Amino acid sequence: MNKHIIAIGVILAMTLTWGQPGWSRQDDPRLDDLFQALAATAEPSELGQIERSIWLLWLASGDDRVDLMMEAGVRSMNEGNHAAALVAFNAIVEAAPDFAEGWNKRATLYWLMGDYDASVADIDRTLALEPRHFGALSGLSMIRSAQDRHLEALEALQRMLMVHPNSPGVQQRVKQIEQLLGQET
Repeated sequence: MNKHIIAIGVILAMTLTWGQPGWSRQDDPRLDDLFQALAATAEPSELGQIERSIWLLWLASGDDRVDLMMEAGVRSMNEGNHAAALVAFNAIVEAAPDFAEGWNKRATLYWLMGDYDASVADIDRTLALEPRHFGALSGLSMIRSAQDRHLEALEALQRMLMVHPNSPGVQQRVKQIEQLLGQET
């Protein structure tokens, strides 16, 4: 059996067994192995499993109170209750300013609300805390594309490919933006 597949299985088992330890977040040492595995596979089912493991670690703040606020904020955002979600995410970034996922979730909410400047500011904070945050980089690319700032959108995707080279659909998005840029010059 491929030792890469075995390593992924061990990492996933550790994530499921250990749950959300107090030292989770963007500084969790398991993330390094997960990102190595992410870069080493192009198999869609493996990519999905590794991504889910990364998101589980990113979402765990290590503080039960913050985690409850995160659940409430995500639930409110998914229900379209932006005001309640904003209250929750504001509380998270105030209570845990070094928790990258708090900033990322608020960036997502600002994007949904159409406040691109606020979203980009929170994306910048997310990336300062977790430069490998492929979700934030993808969001930054989408915002910059919507603003017709295509070169910046392309740069965000290129940064994303450095940490998640086999991300589904990103190569196609890169080609589309490159073609668009070629037409603009």
